[in-house]
Amino acid sequence: MNLTISGHHLEVTPALRNYVTSKLERISRHFDQVVDIRVLLTVDKIKDKDHRQKAECNIHVKGKDIYAESTHADLYAAVDELADKLDRQVLRYKDKVQEHHHLPMKKEVA
Repeated sequence: MNLTISGHHLEVTPALRNYVTSKLERISRHFDQVVDIRVLLTVDKIKDKDHRQKAECNIHVKGKDIYAESTHADLYAAVDELADKLDRQVLRYKDKVQEHHHLPMKKEVA
């Protein structure tokens, strides 16, 4: 699994990098076919102080790309929210992939 963490208008510190890595580990725990993860952390210069910090993530899994984003006043809270959204999407995709076998038709007894 390749993990790329980049920042826009902010410097990605080692503490922030470790926090994002620890939060995204549970995605690879749930689903082992993750090929690539790209995380973009942004600080926007908007007037609304509640949604200045933004975390976006693209996950490339076998056969599909999964995208989620989250905004919050605190970057760590935005990363938490992002990890929750991605976890739900990956679990939904995993269930969808695994439920491809159909049950055989029951024969009616006359």
